[in-house]
Amino acid sequence: MATKKYTVTLPEELAEEIRAEVGPGAFSAYVTRAMERQREHDRLGELVERLEGEYGPVTDADLAAAEAERCESGRGVDDGGTDEEPAPPGRRNAADGAEAGTVRSSPLSPGGGRR
Repeated sequence: MATKKYTVTLPEELAEEIRAEVGPGAFSAYVTRAMERQREHDRLGELVERLEGEYGPVTDADLAAAEAERCESGRGVDDGGTDEEPAPPGRRNAADGAEAGTVRSSPLSPGGGRR
């Protein structure tokens, strides 16, 4: 992958904390991963908006059913499987397209979104 140098303005305290944690040689890689995760998060938000616009908002009952299904199947947040998971219960027939048919791992889950 080609790279290009950019100038960005960051809060000094935050940047120095990160640099101290990862070392000066890994700072750019850390920022790149953070930007990739944010981009994935933004795209997931767009997908949620589109699906909620088409099928209505996710209810507490939907969330409870999804949690119950995860518990019954023995899966946790990070099941060590593939990045693709089936759509939430009650929404399985809602997504006929390839993009909407699966949900990628959450950028908030351990290791989510890393390439």
